[in-house]
Amino acid sequence: MKKFTLLLQDAAHTEHINDVISFVGEDASGNFGILAGHARLMTSLLFGLARFHIEDMPWQYLALPGAVLYFRDNELSISTRRYLIDDNYERISSALQEQFVTEETELHAMKKSLHQMEEQLLKRLWETTRKGELAE
Repeated sequence: MKKFTLLLQDAAHTEHINDVISFVGEDASGNFGILAGHARLMTSLLFGLARFHIEDMPWQYLALPGAVLYFRDNELSISTRRYLIDDNYERISSALQEQFVTEETELHAMKKSLHQMEEQLLKRLWETTRKGELAE
């Protein structure tokens, strides 16, 4: 059976995985699969789980907060902020759910902070404009 190499890259490290037989992921158009010899392909993976199969091993699940995928000359490159790999579906699904909740909480807090800063800035601009009008 033909094989290809998987190159995983995140903000902290790079990992080469040889002898990959197949990869299954999801982009905006839906689920898709890649086998060795596939045509050149570039797409953006959605937040969620992808999976890949190495000969004589169980499926490996790959949790991603979104990623850029590029397949060329039997090398599949996936670049993302971070990723998790596990052969246990329940365990990696829990980790992905936990990561999602944490990221959403952090995003909400950041949006709230930005909104408060914007309100303070507008208030100061209004006060400065008002003081300028009173001085005239």
